[in-house]
Amino acid sequence: QVQLVESGGGLVQAGGSLRLSCAASGRTFSSYTMGWFRQAPGKEREFVAVITWSGGGTYYADSVKGRFTISRDNAKNTVYLQMNSLKPDDTAVYYCGARGGSISTTPADFGSWGQGTQVTVSA
Repeated sequence: QVQLVESGGGLVQAGGSLRLSCAASGRTFSSYTMGWFRQAPGKEREFVAVITWSGGGTYYADSVKGRFTISRDNAKNTVYLQMNSLKPDDTAVYYCGARGGSISTTPADFGSWGQGTQVTVSA
């Protein structure tokens, strides 16, 4: 399995931007589908965005479409989530996950997870 470490979270005002990073260990990073998920207090982990191993395919939750962009740099073993026009409803712990298969939006399909990074958006 691949080890994942997220970073880039923080406190931002509504309308602001943050860029999350997820650094992966292992030489097989480029073979994994990578996803970003989030979990707010008292809620289940929900899908945010996913990207194919090549970066050629992406898919977003309706709630973030047009505001968030997922990308990856396989040379750096890193996947990113650029978050613009942030809203208080985006407040959550954000997790990246790795999956050795095709695109999925289901957390249970991802076998490796990072520890998460907190994003807090103030009104």
